Amino acid sequence: MDLKGNDRRSGNPIFSGWYADPEPRIFEGRYWVYPTYSAAYDDQTFFDAFYSDDLVRWTKVERILEMKDISWARRAMWAPSPIERNGRYYYYFAANDIQSNNELGGIGVAVADRPEGPFRDALGKPLIDQFYHGAQPIDPHVFIDDDGQAYLYYGGWKHCNVVKLNEDMVSIAPFSDGEVYKEITPENFVEGPCMIKRKGKYYFMWAEGGWGGPDYSVGYAVSDSPLGPFVREAKILQQDPEVATGAGHHGVIQIPGEDEWYIVYHRRPLTETAANHREVCIDRMEFDPEGRIRPVKLTFEGVPPRILPAREKSDS
Repeated sequence: MDLKGNDRRSGNPIFSGWYADPEPRIFEGRYWVYPTYSAAYDDQTFFDAFYSDDLVRWTKVERILEMKDISWARRAMWAPSPIERNGRYYYYFAANDIQSNNELGGIGVAVADRPEGPFRDALGKPLIDQFYHGAQPIDPHVFIDDDGQAYLYYGGWKHCNVVKLNEDMVSIAPFSDGEVYKEITPENFVEGPCMIKRKGKYYFMWAEGGWGGPDYSVGYAVSDSPLGPFVREAKILQQDPEVATGAGHHGVIQIPGEDEWYIVYHRRPLTETAANHREVCIDRMEFDPEGRIRPVKLTFEGVPPRILPAREKSDS
């Protein structure tokens, strides 16, 4: 069945190619997805992006950031997280997969004037280049709270930290208690943090299990503060033996002004066993009356078209 033609749904995957670790955003009245190019580390030397007006038809923008434009990057760039602030776009990413404080690498930040880039290194060095509280400096996720404070969540090796970003988005500020790198690791955390806010509550999500295996999945916690404490509630995304394995490392889209949510994640087709053979998919994410996230159902069909309210008005 032509899922993008006959019944006008997105289909899963939403675009072709091996991609992972998607970060979805809404920029300038359009949906964007920023993924990792899923390949062997030495081949992960660039980032592509994809945009859509309706969640169904996606257009690729190639090489919005390349390793050659990051002076300190040597090996493997992955897990991007962009955000807009003051008319500029800040793009956080991991590079070099450092294994100790004696190696060069960690979390970098690039900047552009447009959602599609081209992005350029903002600092000429990593923003975070050391291990704090045991957290490998990988998998950044940027979140701006309603009061305008920006936070960067990150971490691998089963530890998660959060830092406060200054207004310039390329430097770090201490918390009120003087701490700079605050550990917030919940139970079962492995990597891939993600934060959303709904009805005054902070929903913190993360990847569990091994990224290269079938049991990769997503758990979550809820708190009254962006700093936690985060007590694990449940698993909300995992493999389905009839659909796909290794479902994890996700991002979330909220339709502006609506209690309508979509989860964008990667998974591995049942026909594939290679660790890097991952695809980007989208499905609905729903809440029960008590505010708990319902387990996400993996589908082949994906989601129906959803035009953003601002674009609907501009087209009318």
